Amino acid sequence: MTQCVKQVGVEQKAMEGDSTEDIESLMEDMDYIPGHFHLELNLNCDPTGPLKLRLRDTYLKQESLRGELEAEAGCLQYAVRNLLGLLAFHLEQLDMAEEIFRSICKEDPGNLNAWANLGYVYDKLKREVDSGECVEKVSHLMGLEAGEASQEETRILAARCLAEQAYVYPYDVELDSEEDLRERLTAALTLYNRALDYGGNLIPLEEKRSWYFKMATIYIRLDDIVKTKDDSEYSRLSHYNKGLKLLKETLESEKTQNKGQHALAWCYVGLMLERKEEFSTVPMSIHDCGFSASDPLSCYGTAINLASDNAFTLNLLAKIFFLLGKHEMATGICNMALNVLPDPELNWQAYCTRAKISMMLYIRDLEIAKQGHGGIPDRQKLTEARKDLDKVLSVRPCLRTHLEMAQVYYYMGVDALQESLLVDEGAVNCALVSLSHALQFELSDSLPDLHILRGRCLLLKGEEQNAADCFKQAMELERPGSTDTTALRCLLQALLALFMQGGSDPTHATTQLEQCVQKAEERYPADLVRAELRCLYRTHTDEVTELSRALIRTGRLSLVRRLLDTVVSKQLGNKKRQLTKSFSIT
Repeated sequence: MTQCVKQVGVEQKAMEGDSTEDIESLMEDMDYIPGHFHLELNLNCDPTGPLKLRLRDTYLKQESLRGELEAEAGCLQYAVRNLLGLLAFHLEQLDMAEEIFRSICKEDPGNLNAWANLGYVYDKLKREVDSGECVEKVSHLMGLEAGEASQEETRILAARCLAEQAYVYPYDVELDSEEDLRERLTAALTLYNRALDYGGNLIPLEEKRSWYFKMATIYIRLDDIVKTKDDSEYSRLSHYNKGLKLLKETLESEKTQNKGQHALAWCYVGLMLERKEEFSTVPMSIHDCGFSASDPLSCYGTAINLASDNAFTLNLLAKIFFLLGKHEMATGICNMALNVLPDPELNWQAYCTRAKISMMLYIRDLEIAKQGHGGIPDRQKLTEARKDLDKVLSVRPCLRTHLEMAQVYYYMGVDALQESLLVDEGAVNCALVSLSHALQFELSDSLPDLHILRGRCLLLKGEEQNAADCFKQAMELERPGSTDTTALRCLLQALLALFMQGGSDPTHATTQLEQCVQKAEERYPADLVRAELRCLYRTHTDEVTELSRALIRTGRLSLVRRLLDTVVSKQLGNKKRQLTKSFSIT
């Protein structure tokens, strides 16, 4: 990975005498370095793609992390807040970053990361005196000046410093490949293990168990990644066994304050027990941890019972079940959370999750119906989603909720099976209004999903050129090498419709089509572009044939060749398959 360590540009007093030396020289002899700005994170490097996309991803992480702050108790809450400060800094929100780090230093005066981070912010603000005081504080807490801190105290502070740094790695940006994510998760585990080694028996048992729980969830994520590999069973067994043992260790706690963590741990144990069927032999950790006779459903039931009177924990469980595809269970848990706390202002998360589930079920049924395997989806689910989102928007309007509401209105406005047919223009207008509200939020115009949905609404209203412009913008916001070609598919269809309306002078539309394909070939893998052109020909054969004639008449042969290549390659593939079948000896 590219080395991108950013050093604090301040001076540190020498351990003896009046001379000074740069902190970088001191770092060479340190076992660990406090603070987050030197960590090998993409956040601390120059963007690999457009700066706007980096800012978008950072902003979205900041928004989602604020919702998770309530979930962390004890010392790990400072890990979340230090990370929020890091994100604020990289969004040029320096006042916010300063306030976050200062508040941690005030509440937890021994927090090494907060003091180091605050010093970095002051250095950025050219406040050398304040920055130097932070460095002196870090030096004092680390015991770099003899006799100022006990060895036990410095080891405890070091362990907590490392655990907070471990927390950051899974939240890095631009983790576009599984290998990148795997690298960050592994780095986090390394730091958690170092923290446990530093702290040893000096760290309170309950605090260590909170680290065990974080490590267990990382092992579960690694297990998810590794099981797609060719040697999956061999590679993932270690992750599986370590994760389950750490969950067992988490469950040893009997303190009431850890009831929420207990519930989540039991939920993850149920998930792990479901996965045991994916191994040729039962993983030994199941027997070692005493789960041989345990059933996943009973574990889920235990989790739900433990959280039955806690709306916040129930919401976390609902999200887990939602991500696992257990939509009915997730809906039931949302209903439990709303029975405990029905006020939207205090429990908006439950309404949000329930609305997402309703939409997910509708879209799932819609796809099944399109394939001819089911009836028309129940549009009542759209009504239920709208009601839940209305409650959320009345107390907590935000970018994502406006975008989700626009999606609900979009599906209300189109035919249940043919999305190209407008059945309720009022609903589509409401979708456009929701999108306009979403666009008022910071960096909202950098979300491809928003522009795609806006383009689809405009296409329904017969505004082909405006729709095409939206799809172009969405395609520009995809990272180079992206495999999501939704924007390209929509753009091709919009430009084809624009061409069909072009009358005697289709030049404008054909020019845009040619430019569209050229840009697509720069942004997406070549085979995906060919697949989209082939799909366009297959679904709009007559229109594409007419387009090809117009392109030939105007001498635009490059695009015609691309269109013909997709057809010819398909026909040749069919012939080859037929020949192979004809000469088969079986």
